[in-house]
Amino acid sequence: MFKRSFHSKDRAGKSARSYKRSQRDHAKLRMQQKMDGPPVGSTLTSPIITLVVGRDARLFACHEDILSLSPFFAAALKGQFYEGSAKRVELPDEEPEVFSAVLEYLYKGDYYPRLLHDKRRNSWQLEDGQDVNGHGTVESTVFHHGVGGVLLKDTAIYCTAEKFGLDELKRLSLRKQGLQTGIQVDVILRSARYAYDNTPDQDAKLRAHFLALIIRSRKTFKRSGTMQMEMEIGGSKLFFDLFVAMCNHIDDIVDLSNSRSPKFI
Repeated sequence: MFKRSFHSKDRAGKSARSYKRSQRDHAKLRMQQKMDGPPVGSTLTSPIITLVVGRDARLFACHEDILSLSPFFAAALKGQFYEGSAKRVELPDEEPEVFSAVLEYLYKGDYYPRLLHDKRRNSWQLEDGQDVNGHGTVESTVFHHGVGGVLLKDTAIYCTAEKFGLDELKRLSLRKQGLQTGIQVDVILRSARYAYDNTPDQDAKLRAHFLALIIRSRKTFKRSGTMQMEMEIGGSKLFFDLFVAMCNHIDDIVDLSNSRSPKFI
């Protein structure tokens, strides 16, 4: 999965650099078009679908043509999960807060906190991202009943987007997660495990994001009792991938050193 160590496009804090300028400009235009109104071809006059989400059966409503932007729901709305003529879809395993963000994205092209581009600095930031003291003001985590703990919200959204076939939402949530800071070790590791459990083995984005984050923050993680406990428990491909990634990272350092002053390890 990992031929060499992480390039800049894989690094957690530099996801904005992973796109060429033309692709970035195109993505900004497409996102702005979505936020300015409903999807092209949508008149918002299609039937309303009732969605029953989560263990507490929270109710959501969405226009059928909007919901059908997801291949998952396009198939579901053909009758696979209909209950009679009620146009009702049951989603007991989804988290309402995460699903709400997905619906917001389908209607607006983004979800709160929105991703904003600072033209003066040519950088990305999250809406209401920091207070006057530079501290984050947006809740970056969500309690997930399926795992019985707190996860990074953008990780949960990415995995839900994977399930629903929303590739643009995956890219958006990954970019937002790259802007998050000050996350506790246990939340990162729990989120990484969740990512590995809910993405295919060929996923080279979210998984690589967590591996790069752990390697870059290795001084913190190597002192963490949580990290030690998680590694001793094992049971996840995460830790083997982490080992391979760190070996590749060391190989790159050795290669660079040898190119300047030949020596071997």
